Amino acid sequence: MSAEELPEYAERVLDVAELIPPGRVMTYGDVAEWLAQEEEREALSGKGGGGRRVGGPRQVGRVMALYGGAVPWWRVVRADGRLLPGHELRALGHYREEGTPLREATGHAEDHLPRLDMRRARWDGAGPSGGGASATAHR
Repeated sequence: MSAEELPEYAERVLDVAELIPPGRVMTYGDVAEWLAQEEEREALSGKGGGGRRVGGPRQVGRVMALYGGAVPWWRVVRADGRLLPGHELRALGHYREEGTPLREATGHAEDHLPRLDMRRARWDGAGPSGGGASATAHR
């Protein structure tokens, strides 16, 4: 899919995903909230906004499912810290490579997979954005 065909909201979600530093994560809801706050800032500054569609966590999840393959998709996660179903091992490899905080699975855990340690891994959008990569590299 070319950049011209990418819906504006999807483009904005992917831009946020690219800002998340290695070793950190944001939930689907965090991304939706980030975009809502960005919309509010733009409206207050007179730089437009207002007409954009702002979605919630489900819309962010849908964008990531459809278009997220070109960005660090493993950094946009479920709020409970469970790994993305069907992509657990790929995501786990990325988390271990980046040093993302994990909580090891307990002996009685059904899937025997670790979960993200959301308290330590969650990124609030403040501070360094992880290397200054272009937020348009997915296009």
